[in-house]
Amino acid sequence: MLAPVKIALASDHAGFDYKQAIRDWLAAHGHAVQDFGTFSNAPVDYPDFIRPAAQAVARGECERGIVLGGSGNGEAIAANKVHGVRCALCWNEATARLSRQHNDANVLSLGQRMISRDLALRLVEIWLTTPFDGGRHLARIQKIEGE
Repeated sequence: MLAPVKIALASDHAGFDYKQAIRDWLAAHGHAVQDFGTFSNAPVDYPDFIRPAAQAVARGECERGIVLGGSGNGEAIAANKVHGVRCALCWNEATARLSRQHNDANVLSLGQRMISRDLALRLVEIWLTTPFDGGRHLARIQKIEGE
């Protein structure tokens, strides 16, 4: 099990319900959460919430981030515009596990309209507890980062 970490959490209106469930799950498992919003189901523009969360991860203020929307696609795109963020859109256990093992993803994107709440919580658990394999994958990460 991963030691508790500080996690940036953000969603748009279409991911709000799962964001709340994930926030509660994270707190129950000892993680610190910085919630960047949104704070209701009222329609909003996802970049307004996703970008600040991704920036907190990139600056090192939060060790990981989780972003949510209806599909998770726009949220992943917005997060990945921030240098230093490697956001993975995950929809099953394999994608969550591989995003950490091979890509050292530091932000997870989930789509509330695409997966069940129980699966979303399971993916968060897998993603938080799966280590980066390093090795041959490290050189690839360095190429992504432009190092």
